[in-house]
Amino acid sequence: MRRRLATVLAVLASAATLAVAVPQSVSPAFAATGELIVNGTVHLNPSGCYGSDRRPLFVDNRTDSYVFVHESADCTGRVIGIVRPDVRSSWPLGRAVSVQ
Repeated sequence: MRRRLATVLAVLASAATLAVAVPQSVSPAFAATGELIVNGTVHLNPSGCYGSDRRPLFVDNRTDSYVFVHESADCTGRVIGIVRPDVRSSWPLGRAVSVQ
């Protein structure tokens, strides 16, 4: 259990560092390739923030990028998780996802 928690915290710390290191003006050049499905809605080659008013938040990441799960609907809140490429997951407290 401690090893898994340490791994999750390491991934979150790495993601936060990456998010800060990539300036917003450069981000659109790194749009994901593939499909992101959020609560049944398909987003092709996603980039930016995708909110949902339904909970739990179901995320199917069929892209080549990491997807960040936020606790606020406009992606300004705390990042509560990360969905790796080719992974599906659900987030009871998730309100939005962002792709950078």
